[in-house]
Amino acid sequence: MLQILGEVVEEPILEAIRTPKAIGLEIDEFTDISVTKQVDIHVRYTVKEGQVFCQFLDLVSIPDGTARTIAEAVKQVIIKQEIPQDRIFGLGTDGAAVMTGKQNGTAKLLTDTWPGLVSVHCAAHRLALACKDAAEEVPYMKTFRKHLQELHLYFQNSANRTSALKAAASVLQVADLKVTVKDTRWLSQEKAISNLQRNLPAVLATLAEQADIKKDPVARGLYTYCATYRFVAAVYLQADILPYLAQLSKLFQKEDVNFMAIKNHVPVTIETLRKIKAAGEQQPEGSFLAQVKEKVTHLNIDAEEERGRRGAPLSNLTLSARFQTQVMEPYIDSLIQHLELRFQQLAILGAFSAMGPPGPQGDESRTISDLQMLAKQFRPINEKTLLQEWQSFKVLTTTGILKGKSQLDIMTAMASGYDELHLLYPNLSLLSTIALTISVSSVNCEGFPCDE
Repeated sequence: MLQILGEVVEEPILEAIRTPKAIGLEIDEFTDISVTKQVDIHVRYTVKEGQVFCQFLDLVSIPDGTARTIAEAVKQVIIKQEIPQDRIFGLGTDGAAVMTGKQNGTAKLLTDTWPGLVSVHCAAHRLALACKDAAEEVPYMKTFRKHLQELHLYFQNSANRTSALKAAASVLQVADLKVTVKDTRWLSQEKAISNLQRNLPAVLATLAEQADIKKDPVARGLYTYCATYRFVAAVYLQADILPYLAQLSKLFQKEDVNFMAIKNHVPVTIETLRKIKAAGEQQPEGSFLAQVKEKVTHLNIDAEEERGRRGAPLSNLTLSARFQTQVMEPYIDSLIQHLELRFQQLAILGAFSAMGPPGPQGDESRTISDLQMLAKQFRPINEKTLLQEWQSFKVLTTTGILKGKSQLDIMTAMASGYDELHLLYPNLSLLSTIALTISVSSVNCEGFPCDE
C-alpha cells in the first residue's frame, strides 16, 4: 500500500522533472545514525513561466564515500528515473574534496559524462570557510574565537551566572547576553559579536564579581583575557567587519541568487575590507573601531598582560599601534587572501554576465570574450552562431522588448520560452540554453544542512 501511494505521489513529480529544457542537480554525501553512507539528490528545473523549482529526487545508500561511487550512484538514479541526460547543465555541491577535486572529484567525473555541466561549490559555504581559515591563521584571532565560545558556554551552563549577568545588565541599562557562537553556520558569530559589543560592560562586571567573590577560576581566566585593550579592539574590529560578510552570506542564501551575484558582490566586499585596513587608526566617525580608545578608558581596563616589560601600564596609543600591526592588519590581509582564494574561479561564472543588461559601449570586447568562454564551456555550441545570436540579443536589450529589464527579468524571459519572444526571435536558442543553465545551477546548498 505504501509503495503504491508513493508511486502515485512520485509520478507527477517525475513527469514535471522530465519536461523542462534544463535541469540542475544538487548532491550531498553524509553518514546517517546507523553509520550508513547515503547520497541525497535534489533536482532544480524551470517551468514555462521561468520559475525555478527544487525537488527531492532520491536518497541512495552507498558502500563507501569515494567520488567514483557517488558519481555512479547519481548516474544510476538519473537513468532509473528516466531524467533526460542531455538537459543536465548544473551541479551544486559542498566544498568537500571528494566533491570538488580537480582530478578525480565527483563533479569532475560527472562532467566527463555530461560535458556541458557547470559545477558550483556552494557560495555561502565558501564564505564561511574563508572566514574560518582567516581566523585560524592569525594567532590572536584563533584564541579570540575560542574564548568567545567559552564565554557563551560559561553563562549558558549556569542559571546562577545567567542571573548575575542579567542583574549586571539591568544596573548598567544594557541587554543581557544570550548568543550562540558557531562560525560554520552562516557566520552566526556576527550575532554573537553584536550582542557582546553592546553588553561588554555587563559581561566584564559579572566576570569580575564571579572571580573576586565566588573565587571562580574559570571566571578569573576569562576576565584576564577579556579585560584587555586587545580583546575590546578585536570585538570592535569584528563588529565593523562581520556585517559586510553576513550581508554577503545572506545574499548567497537567497533562493533566486545567480552566478552574477558572486562576480559582482565579492569584489565589493574585498574592497570594503581594504578600506578598513587602509584607514588604520583614522577610522571614519560612526565606525566601532573609532570608539575603541574611548571604550577602553570607560571600562578602566588595566590587566596584567597589557603591561610593559617594567610593569608600567602601556598607553592606549602604544596598545593601539600593537593591535594594528599584530592583529588587525594580518587578519584583514588573511581574510582578503582567503576570499580571493575561495572565489578565484570567477571567470566562467562571471562570463554569464554577458546575458545581463547592456553595459558601456567599451565593454563589448569583454562581452565577446565572455561569450567565447561560454562557447568553450558548452561544447556543442558553435562560437560563431553564439556571437550572431548575441547581436540579436543586444538589440532586444537596447531597443527591443527587453530594454530596461533587470538581470533577473532578462534571465526569466530567456529561460521561460515565452511565445512572444521566441516567435519573434527563434534564433536565440543557444543563448536560451545558457540562460537556462544559469537558472538551474545551484549557487547555494538550498535544501541541505550546510555544516562543514
